[in-house]
Amino acid sequence: MAAAGQGARFGIRTRLLAANSVVVVASIATTIVVAMLVGPPMFQRLMDRAVQPGNATDHPYQRAFARATTMSVGTALAVSAVAALSLSWYLSRRVYRSAAELAHAATAIADGHYEVRVSPAGLGKEFDEIAAAFTTMAQRLGDVDRTRRQMLADLAHEIRTPVAVLEAYFEALEDGVQPLDADTMGVLRDQTRRLTRFSADVGALFNAEQSPNAIVVRPVQVGELIANAVVSFEPQYRGKGVDLSSEVAADLPEASGDPERIGQVLTNLLDNALRHNHSGDQVRIVAQRHGETVRVSVSDTGDGIPAEHLDRIFERFHRVDAARDREHGGAGIGLAIAKAFVEAQGGHLTAASAGLGRGSTFTFTIPVC
Repeated sequence: MAAAGQGARFGIRTRLLAANSVVVVASIATTIVVAMLVGPPMFQRLMDRAVQPGNATDHPYQRAFARATTMSVGTALAVSAVAALSLSWYLSRRVYRSAAELAHAATAIADGHYEVRVSPAGLGKEFDEIAAAFTTMAQRLGDVDRTRRQMLADLAHEIRTPVAVLEAYFEALEDGVQPLDADTMGVLRDQTRRLTRFSADVGALFNAEQSPNAIVVRPVQVGELIANAVVSFEPQYRGKGVDLSSEVAADLPEASGDPERIGQVLTNLLDNALRHNHSGDQVRIVAQRHGETVRVSVSDTGDGIPAEHLDRIFERFHRVDAARDREHGGAGIGLAIAKAFVEAQGGHLTAASAGLGRGSTFTFTIPVC
């Protein structure tokens, strides 16, 4: 720990500058040694040839050569050292600023400030990629944090509303203000069912997103699942005055999926369509082969989806009309569950709409056997 503390006292700027200084000093020493060991002996040999051997040791030319060598090498080394150290200082300063900004941003993110961004360092492709990746990470962490906060707020709201109704009715019953008649029992039953359904939906969403092993893939007759779903929902649709029909291609192949989960997807899509269609509207299920997949679409003529909501329609707790969805018992996670189940089976779920009041179409695919 003590060694780590001592090493931490020197930042990257100091270390880079020190490393480059060592290189410069080594270069200077090498140049001086080479100049002293190679230059004078070579000049001495030349002088011995031109002058009587043994009399060229203190010749004026010898002294001139020594002075010229000293001045030229000294000047070159001084200029090189200044240039190298200046460049090293500049680069180390740039690297230090970039590293310091990155460290500051990391500290800010650790403190929960996900709006921080890191600017490109301009030191090369690698540094710019690090800055871009860090900024992307901060944005995604911010999105996750906002989603988490929104999810907790939505969870609290969804639980608070039925609990408040139950508490008010129980207090009224205890005070003798409200009689325990069929209407009261109906309200209590509706609110407890709402809580039960919400709990089941949250559990289903968790299983779909976190437990891929819960998917048991085997050959599936999608046409039979559609027929069962239509029979199950037909009374509710008829009671609301909405026409529900289906069309299954005669040559529809078996799909490779989990029949229970595909049934849950159909249930969620039909339940969503029931809430957003009114008397006189139509809901139609069409199943056909599309390449190496079975494609199932649930189309309706109901409320439709505004363009600004299409990209977020499968987000957890997202509602196009929050007040009306809550009034009809929608928790805003049915489509998220459906998407998670479809993708866990290797398929895709998409939504399309021409706009508000012009209906919508949800289409999912499941691989064929």
